[in-house]
Amino acid sequence: MRGSFAVLIESLWGKRLDWYQWPLWAPLAAASAIYGAAIQCRAAWWSIAARHASVRTVAIGNLTVGGNGKTPFTLFLASRLADRGLRVAIVSRGYGAKHRKDGARLAADGGELMLGPDEAGDEPAMMAKSFRGPIAIARRRIDAIEMLAKRGPLDLVVLDDAFQHLRLRRDVDLLLVNAERGLGNGWMLPAGPMRERVGAASRADAVLLMITEDGPAGPGVAQIAELGREHLIPAMLRPSALVKPDAAGWRHSDLALAGRRVIAVAGLANPCSFFRMLRRLGAEVVTELVYRDHHRYTEADAHAIGETARAASALIVTTEKDLVKLERFPFAPDSLYALRLEVVMDEADEARVLAMAAGAEMAIRT
Repeated sequence: MRGSFAVLIESLWGKRLDWYQWPLWAPLAAASAIYGAAIQCRAAWWSIAARHASVRTVAIGNLTVGGNGKTPFTLFLASRLADRGLRVAIVSRGYGAKHRKDGARLAADGGELMLGPDEAGDEPAMMAKSFRGPIAIARRRIDAIEMLAKRGPLDLVVLDDAFQHLRLRRDVDLLLVNAERGLGNGWMLPAGPMRERVGAASRADAVLLMITEDGPAGPGVAQIAELGREHLIPAMLRPSALVKPDAAGWRHSDLALAGRRVIAVAGLANPCSFFRMLRRLGAEVVTELVYRDHHRYTEADAHAIGETARAASALIVTTEKDLVKLERFPFAPDSLYALRLEVVMDEADEARVLAMAAGAEMAIRT
């Protein structure tokens, strides 16, 4: 289960701390200063040493740790561009992959998974379930881009979670901000959730405000507006279907959760919005099982989840990122599902983002 230490740290990232929390937060503030200085030195170095790729690149990322919808938006953007005739690939770092090599590896192509979630990481494996173009992983993204370019012509590469990957000069940077969580207390790690200082937002070509369909209004709009970003591009993240694994792959079904008893399983940095979505769909969430982000499930974990579901006479509903790791275990038939999320944008906003990402490539193809 999720470590109590991580929960404690996140509780100290609020804007208003109680008096007894200040002695705990103060050492984090000192560590934050050291971390910030290291990040600035790193940025200065890569401003000189960064390289350009031979293919147009679009980076998706954020300024904070935790879920901001980066992977769903990466899938959305890559799929929309591919639908318009562009030859698109996705490159990921492959976070959480076991025994990851330094070189580039092809994780999937044509909807066929070449590497399992343990080898590729859960997010590349998840994206392969929805995207039929090539997906590659590499610690150095440019290695993956060069490998993909040798395999065949490409118009564009979408980089998942790469806003901080400064060693590669991108053509377009899209920064995502969670409307509910915003930028937290504005402090850098570990005193706050920030990966970089707020001024790094100036690198972005566009800031997308990620809104959950049922999420409460949060500080994201005001915080970004303070940076001079008066015109944000809103994008909604909402449930679209349930998916169930079987021998032929993943099958889609309607969101028929109203009145159903559910065991909710999530290995996410911020699972609250996932649980809230299930309840909004009418599910009776009888138990919430929370694991660390990118958790690698064991047989003991799967047994515990299955026993909890049987005891409660409930369905198991998880995230797609978790399903790629849980589907290998022998759960009872028709008991394991994942909630599929989709990105929805205003037609004009979507056209604006696609044109920004593709540039002249879209004009050439259309």
